[in-house]
This record gives sequence, C-alpha cells and structure tokens, in this order.
Amino acid sequence: MRLSRSLVPTLKETPAEAQIVSHRLMLRAGLVRQTASGIYAWLPAGWRVLQNIGQIVREEQDAIGAQEMLMPTIQSADLWRTSSRYDAYGPEMLRLKDRHERELLYGPTNEEMITDLFRQSVKSYRELPQMLYHIQWKFRDEVRPRFGVMRGREFLMKDAYSFDLDYAGAVISYRKMMLAYMRTFQRLGVKAIPMQADSGPIGGNLSHEFIILAATGESQVWYDAAFEGMDFSSASFSHTSEADLDRFFTQMTTPYAASDEKHDPAAWAGVADKREGRGIEVGHIFYFGTKYSAPLGLKVAGPDGTPVEPQMGSYGVGVSRLVGALIEAHHDEAGIKWPDGVAPFKAAILNLKQGDAACDGISEDFYAKLAGNALYDDREERAGVKFADADLMGHPWQIIVGPRGAAAGRVEVKRRATGERQEIDIDAALARIG
Repeated sequence: MRLSRSLVPTLKETPAEAQIVSHRLMLRAGLVRQTASGIYAWLPAGWRVLQNIGQIVREEQDAIGAQEMLMPTIQSADLWRTSSRYDAYGPEMLRLKDRHERELLYGPTNEEMITDLFRQSVKSYRELPQMLYHIQWKFRDEVRPRFGVMRGREFLMKDAYSFDLDYAGAVISYRKMMLAYMRTFQRLGVKAIPMQADSGPIGGNLSHEFIILAATGESQVWYDAAFEGMDFSSASFSHTSEADLDRFFTQMTTPYAASDEKHDPAAWAGVADKREGRGIEVGHIFYFGTKYSAPLGLKVAGPDGTPVEPQMGSYGVGVSRLVGALIEAHHDEAGIKWPDGVAPFKAAILNLKQGDAACDGISEDFYAKLAGNALYDDREERAGVKFADADLMGHPWQIIVGPRGAAAGRVEVKRRATGERQEIDIDAALARIG
C-alpha cells in the first residue's frame, strides 16, 4: 500500500475520549474510528491486523479438528425462550422485531443456535465427537462502553462448540481446546495465563479464563512463574495423543494462578516462584454438559439404541479485543510494537528524498519485492514525520532509504521491537526482513 493513496489517518494528538493506551494508539495510528457509542469502523490497517489475528485463531482451531462455519448475527427469540435465557440474559441483549412483529435478537453468543443446528443434522453416536466454530460479530449493549475495542458493544469473536457422547469425551475436547488457545497466544507473541474460573449458573467443574500479561492490564494477577517458560508447540504436546493432553492439562492446572492473592492461600505453598503482574482477559472456555442439549431436545442414538443427550462445551476468544490487548502488551512511548505475525505490514519503506532517482528506484524495488507486505511512505513529508508515523504504526521493520545510502546501494534497517538500526546492502536487507 502506498501511504500517499491510503486511508491511514494518523493523529499527532491524543483524542480526549481515549482513556487507555490501546485506545489512544488505535485512534492515533489510524486503525479505527468510532461511529457510535462502543461501535467502531475498522480502517484498512486495523482490518489487516484483525484478519491476521483471525487467521492464527483459525489455523489453531483447524489443527484440533474444529470445523469452521458461519452462523447469522440475527437469531430467533423463540429459540432463546426454549433454553430459558431470553428473559434471563438482561438488558445487554439487543432485542428487535421484524415487519411481521416476530421477535428477534442480535446474537451475543450462539449456544442455542448451534445446538438447534446440530439437533437437525446429527442422529447417531457414530457422528460424535464434533467441534464447530465460527468467527462472527456479536453485540452486547454495555451500560458504559469504554476503553475502545476492549469493551465495546459490537465485537468480533471466535466461538466454538463441542459435542461428545459422554463426560470423558467432553474432557478430551476441553483439553484440546485449551491447548489450541495456548498455542494461539504463543503464536500471537504474548504470555497467557489460564485461570480457573467460576462457572456461575452454567455449573460444572471445567471453566478457565485466559489472561494476557500486560503492564497496563485491567486487573492484578498472581501466578506461578513456571507458566512463562512453557512451550505449547506440537513438538511439546500433540493434540491427538490423550497422554500428551493429560500431561498438558496437568501442567496447566498444577502451577497456580489467581486474580486475588488471598484466594485459597494454601495453594501457594508449593509454588517456588510466585509472580505478580497485570493482565487482560481475552478468552473463556466452559464445559456445561447438557445445559443446552436437554431443553432444546438434542438427542442421538447411543451404542445400544437408547437416546443420549450429548455433552457440550463452549469456547470463546475475543478476536477484536485481542487487537487492543496486544497493543497493551507491546508498545512504548512512540507507539505500537506489533509482533511479526499480526502486524498490518511486515515493513514500512521510508523514502527520505522523494524525487531522488536512486531513492525512488530502491524504494520502488523494495515495494515490488515485498509483494503486499510493505507500506510505502511515498508522501512529500519531512523525514521526522515519516519516522514518527512509522514508530506510531508499529511495523516490525523499517527500511529507511536516504540519498547518501542509496548512492552506495545501501539502506538502513530498523527493528521496531528493539530499536536496533543497521546499514546494509539491499539484498541483505531483503533477506533480513524475509
């Protein structure tokens, strides 16, 4: 993308309404713009980040055998009445009627719909287990939407649902999903802590929140330092081996983590290295048995022909919320420091002397060879403006093309995460950036 022809409206000043780092930087870097209270338009650079995060989430869901689908945003109120959640959900649900006075709602989640779809399609235990997921927009009418995309009313979410014949199978599905989440966060370049959570009215003894560590996080947490060094790649844990899944889950639940240091103090007795930090919740997973399959009439024929209500779980991760959380975890005073896998562009090309033949030629060459992975700052602007905007937008690499270096066939390469700069020849720069 050429910056001179792009909708990337960077701001020098911080908007008054932005209270936290991620909201300030998302507005200043031209990623989003608010269109109504708690509702945001994602501008081109922000949309690229959202897609990159979604793709990593998608790949890890696919790796454990979850099947992607797409459910509608508008749902029938009758379906939610069947599960007794329509009235119980409260004012966060956006309710509406169509021209025929049929009651509808803008979905805040999809347990009822997926259960009904599964009920229509699956009849035998031989078709279990199954996992289904989608990445879809949700709406919850927050009383006080704030903090930008961290607590908006409309948000993009990955929600997945598992169906198993019995509790033992449901536990395996739960562990697979937990491993997929830890791999996802590792690939996103953040440290995530799974914390046992209150299941609330859902019940059951399997429920975990996922907290990303960030110095500017919304809540204080205490955790075992053993979490920080864990590797969740396929080399360490296989998602197809029950022994590996059991070992993984034991490691995840043996080190202790809590959002309250006083919570069950005895559990800290065996923790050698207790750490304190700040965190942001970005995901939550539940096992809830037959809470939805029973009232919605989901039954399959068991091995002996007897009808069985499948055991279910649901698994959510906030894709749009992750954009804000990643910025909270990766920034400095100058701006965002995107991890490589989610950045809108791999590199920013800064042409410091527009109109100079050597600078223009080298910049254009880089732009062509990076094939859509670079933002070319071809604006007629001072060098200082280009440097400031590149740091603000947070591209992992900056290719700085100045007349002195260009005359010698060299460019300066800056690594945004560390600030390290090095002048090297063109081929070496391309190799470095990849």
